[in-house]
Amino acid sequence: MPALKLLICGNGGSASDAQHFSSELVGRFEKDRYGFPAISLSNDSFLITAIGNDFGFQEIFSRQVEALSIKGDILVAISTSGCSENVLKAVSMAKSKGVYCIGLIGKDGGRLNNLVDLPILINHSRTARIQEMHVLIIHMICELIEDSL
Repeated sequence: MPALKLLICGNGGSASDAQHFSSELVGRFEKDRYGFPAISLSNDSFLITAIGNDFGFQEIFSRQVEALSIKGDILVAISTSGCSENVLKAVSMAKSKGVYCIGLIGKDGGRLNNLVDLPILINHSRTARIQEMHVLIIHMICELIEDSL
């Protein structure tokens, strides 16, 4: 069964990568085509601050995964360290709901490396190099999705 939608999360530079990824899919990457359903979980500042205030910053993504995901969806968790608590909690929530989890991770992969279904590890110590490779991988995935639509 194909994915119904893609949920994407990350902090800081990884949050901007999540937003970039979702906009390429909902809008267009290189081809005119139907939009592909993708949601960056770091976009809504009102939602993030409400969840952060009421439940704690560590829950900002997991609460959205709980509310928005269904079995058959895919979560892409982006973390240069693989240790971001809010990203780890999002993956745990996703897995409890039957959501397939992909990790775009760096360094040694941290705890995220063994938690996701498909880890894509950039084994490098410099955050900038990891993020540059994450963008390349995001573009490659966008191209694959566009070619399949």
